Amino acid sequence: MLDITIVTVLLFTALLAGSVWIGLSLFATGFILLSIFKPNIPMDVFASGLVWGALIPKPLLSLPLFILMSEVLVTAGLGRSLFSGLSPWLGRLPGGLLHVNVVGSTLFAAVSGSSAATTAIVGKVSLPELQARGYDRKLAMGSLAGAGTLGFLIPPSIIMIIYGVIAEQSVLELFVAGVIPGLSLAFFYMLYIAVQQTLSGTQPVVARPGWQERVNSLKDIGPIALLIVGIMGSLYLGLASVSELAAMGVMGAVLMAIVMGRFSMAALMRAGRRAVRTSAMIGLIIIGAALLNASFGFLGIPKAVATLIAGWQLSPFALIVVLLVFYAVLGMFLDGTSIIVMTLPITLPLITAAGYDPVWFGIFVVVAVEISQITPPIGFNLFVIQSQTGESISTIAKAALPFFFILLAFALLLAIFPDLALWLPRTLS
Repeated sequence: MLDITIVTVLLFTALLAGSVWIGLSLFATGFILLSIFKPNIPMDVFASGLVWGALIPKPLLSLPLFILMSEVLVTAGLGRSLFSGLSPWLGRLPGGLLHVNVVGSTLFAAVSGSSAATTAIVGKVSLPELQARGYDRKLAMGSLAGAGTLGFLIPPSIIMIIYGVIAEQSVLELFVAGVIPGLSLAFFYMLYIAVQQTLSGTQPVVARPGWQERVNSLKDIGPIALLIVGIMGSLYLGLASVSELAAMGVMGAVLMAIVMGRFSMAALMRAGRRAVRTSAMIGLIIIGAALLNASFGFLGIPKAVATLIAGWQLSPFALIVVLLVFYAVLGMFLDGTSIIVMTLPITLPLITAAGYDPVWFGIFVVVAVEISQITPPIGFNLFVIQSQTGESISTIAKAALPFFFILLAFALLLAIFPDLALWLPRTLS
């Protein structure tokens, strides 16, 4: 088994180092492993439909629609509305307008499902505004990097859809389970910002807005609030399936762009092209991971890993700590989608054997994957912020370090209090 593990790691690393796409690297690694160690198997795998069947589960139909919804909102310039609408309400809090990064990301996450898109849309407006008003630049970048990860946790979440399909769990139940953890994590981000700014004494003084200004600002966040209410209401009342929910979201996003006067067919076409590229990339990763996981199965790797870890005789909580470290390290080199589709066939049986709920583990994995968004060398949120600020990746990573530790602590908090994720779906069931 050691020789197979060494070949797998070396081969996959070599392919990634050669700038081969992640999806193709996964596919090639799986195919070569089977060709070396089980030469009669590869064609049987393709003939059985095991690989191509990874793309046909019904919940995956919603994936390109949620991506399109996110792209339409990005094209509509939602960031400007979020900043102007939230500023009068948040400016006088400890931490001031830095909270716009968190609250704006929370709102956009509720209609996008993408961490990178959340970071891009909020940061495009908030970072220049915060710098112009004298806020700490490092804290502005760090809070945006951390808050952008909420795009994975607050439903509708693209990562949750992928987890639900692979783990064969209800995507709607995962969406519901992500609400309280998502809002709790946003609260902890805001608490850290408030404490840091209060202790440092560097928060700029801003004029107290009048109630008329606050009421007028509601027109900027009203459309997105209605879209969130429509999506969440349909979700919790069971009025729509995941695919229907995604279709409603696209329609709502288009209507929102029209109401805000930011709709054009050219913009819609650009959003559609970006959505197709992103969906195709995710589809390629899913197919590549399906072949790699099939090769793992034929080679007995999941069983060998499970036997090895069982021999350590870890307590359930110790197992969670080991997996959290494992995911944090893996997140330094792979994106969230790749991490989930590669590791789940191995980690999910370990977790269920330890007595954890698969829905809870879905939320835990999403939080663990969020960490990958802000860890160098390939943290996507870091690159998004770099493109907006021109700062080095190392500078942005240092700025995001406090939020990295908040994510780690929150993942452990979920393990100690699993009802953070399970109470709401249990109550609504």
